[in-house]
Amino acid sequence: MSVTTYYLEMSDRTQLNAKPCPAGLSVMEAEEKEFRFNRYLYQLVGEPWQWNDKLKEPDKTWQDYAERDALRTWVAYYRGAIAGYFELEKQTNNDVQIAYFGLAPRFIGRGFGGHLLSRALQEAWDWAPCKRVWVHTCTLDHEGALANYQARGMTIYSTEVET
Repeated sequence: MSVTTYYLEMSDRTQLNAKPCPAGLSVMEAEEKEFRFNRYLYQLVGEPWQWNDKLKEPDKTWQDYAERDALRTWVAYYRGAIAGYFELEKQTNNDVQIAYFGLAPRFIGRGFGGHLLSRALQEAWDWAPCKRVWVHTCTLDHEGALANYQARGMTIYSTEVET
């Protein structure tokens, strides 16, 4: 089976086609860095998509990744439950990568993804200086992932196919 990876970008914040926040959903930054929380979010959101490569990493690797200044994490809550999350990574060239993004399995299909991605893009642009926001997704991710990125205003700049 071949896997196609799509690299998408937004080069100006005016390209953002934001989706409003659904009732009951709130998004907040996890300002207190705790690598175990990032590992939990990665597992919760990524399990249906076989995000398991990083789960084998030792605590020190997770801590070095999640607790550095160049990484920020936001969590979406719905009625007190974790509905999804995203991580933003500031790169040395002032690009911001959406490193991880997704919804917890029970919240897929409720209309939360569009707003959560809108919020990720807004937070990336607000993390000044930011000259570009980018992300990659692939055909192993949720079938609506690529369409959500494009609907929010991101455009494909590169595609790779692995067979």
